[in-house]
Amino acid sequence: MSNDDRLLLAGDIGGTKTTLALFTREGGPRRPVAQATFPSGEYGSLEAIVERFLSGKNVRVSKASFGVAGPVVQDRAQVTNLPWKADALLLSRALAGAPVRLLNDLEAIAHAVPFLERSDLETLNQGQPDRKGRRAVIAPGTGLGEAFLVWDGKRFRTFSSEGGHADFAPTTPTQVELLSYLLNRFEHVSYERVCSGKGLPNLYTFLRDSGRFAEPDWLRDRLASEHDPTPILVQVALDGAAEICEEALELFVSILGGEAGNLALRVLATGGIYLGGGIPPRILSLLKAPSFMRSFTGKGRFADWVGRVPVHVILNPQVALLGAACHGLESELWHD
Repeated sequence: MSNDDRLLLAGDIGGTKTTLALFTREGGPRRPVAQATFPSGEYGSLEAIVERFLSGKNVRVSKASFGVAGPVVQDRAQVTNLPWKADALLLSRALAGAPVRLLNDLEAIAHAVPFLERSDLETLNQGQPDRKGRRAVIAPGTGLGEAFLVWDGKRFRTFSSEGGHADFAPTTPTQVELLSYLLNRFEHVSYERVCSGKGLPNLYTFLRDSGRFAEPDWLRDRLASEHDPTPILVQVALDGAAEICEEALELFVSILGGEAGNLALRVLATGGIYLGGGIPPRILSLLKAPSFMRSFTGKGRFADWVGRVPVHVILNPQVALLGAACHGLESELWHD
């Protein structure tokens, strides 16, 4: 590989795997000149992964942008489920002084939103999109992330949020009982407690403990042997193998629709709501069912307004890498 002083190094840094790629201004964020994925836990630092990736390549990185699955504070990030931190200063030293920016993974996804193509999305509600209107991302994965974008006259600016930790506001009698149940278990019940990979088991136990649905013996035994019950609950529900799982996922979808509609109202997202994270693409058939949009638009006097907001599911599994690349190439991507 030839030397290029305009190369961007971008990465999607997760607890399980890390994907790095090199980009040029000419090629843009969808055409990496090199890309590789590494098992994060087998390395002692992000610097070690970067060194391995660049080994044998005759290149000079001019800048770097990394989306990190974890909070970023003062250019340092504790990656979720990893013992090491990502540090922008140490990374810059490892890259011969090239400037490095660390982004929360949801902020990285938000950077990708203006550049998503039709093939990256599944539209749940066409709505009446405002091309320069505010846009928002809600991403149920392990946790519940939220972010939004605002047009400044030249480009979209991204803003992070901790909206997933806002108070859960029930909208049905069943959800009221769910809140009461969870208040006996947690000091604070946020949307993340009921609308994320960590939250789905709470819905399941509520339905079981309240006596609404029986837990099959085979399912109880299977869950007992698993560290993370969420993938099992989702798959069993999608297979139609246990009514309690189907109802838990239906409750999940209803709550997600309600909070997505709340987010649309909070930021006046006339440009659209984008569902990110690992869960929405897996449950696409349920999101297309009436209950999601019914909850999304169930906003009283603002029901018609919310109904005009476009809603999309992000299907691109590399959207965080794409967003990190978009951020790094930002000045070349936008035109005044």
